[in-house]
Amino acid sequence: MPAPPSIALPLAPTPLAWLEAACEQWQELLIDHGYCEKKAASTALALIFAYPECTEQNLALARLAREELRHFEQVTRMMQTLGVAFRRLRPGPYAAGLRAALRTSEPHRRLDLLLAGALIEARSCERFRLLAPRLPAPLGAFYADLARAEARHGELYLTLAGAAAVAAGGADYSARLAELCAIEGQLILEADEQLRFHSGPPRASTCSS
Repeated sequence: MPAPPSIALPLAPTPLAWLEAACEQWQELLIDHGYCEKKAASTALALIFAYPECTEQNLALARLAREELRHFEQVTRMMQTLGVAFRRLRPGPYAAGLRAALRTSEPHRRLDLLLAGALIEARSCERFRLLAPRLPAPLGAFYADLARAEARHGELYLTLAGAAAVAAGGADYSARLAELCAIEGQLILEADEQLRFHSGPPRASTCSS
C-alpha cells in the first residue's frame, strides 16, 4: 500500500513520545478521534453560518461537513467492531490555544479561521500517516484512508484561505500562515496532562492505559 499523502505545510513533526503513547493507548485515542470528527463537521457549519454571503465557500464547506459526519459514523462503527466503549473525555488545550491566536476583526478573522482549519487538517493527516503502519488491522488501514481525506480537507481550507486573503486586500497569506504554524507547533510539542489526538506528548505519569 502506498504511503498516505501529507500536506505541504511547515509543520513541526509530531514528537516520538506522542506517537508511542498513541500506539499504546489507541482505545482512548479512538474515542477522542470521534470527538474530532464531530468538531470538524461543526466547524464547517459554523463557518457557513458566519459567512452566508460566501456562496462558493459555503458549498464547499457543506460537502466537507457531510464527509466529516460520515467519518464520525465510521469511527463509531470502528469502536463497536473493536469493543471500545464511548466515554466522555475532557478536551485538551490544543484547539483553545490555536483559537486564542486568531484575529477577531474582519476581514482578517475569516482568513485566520480558514488557515487554522488547514493546520488542524494537516496535523490530522500527519498523525494518521504516522499511525497507519503502526496499528493492526482494521484500524491501521482505516487511518491510512483517513490520511488521504485529511490531505484533501487541508488543501480545501488553503484554497478557501487564498480567496479570503484576496478579499482581505492581499493575495499572499504565507507570512500569517507561518505565524500560525509556529503557534500550532508549540502546542503539539508541549507536554499535556492527557493524551488526545491533537495534543502534545503526555506527561510521564499519564502514560498508563
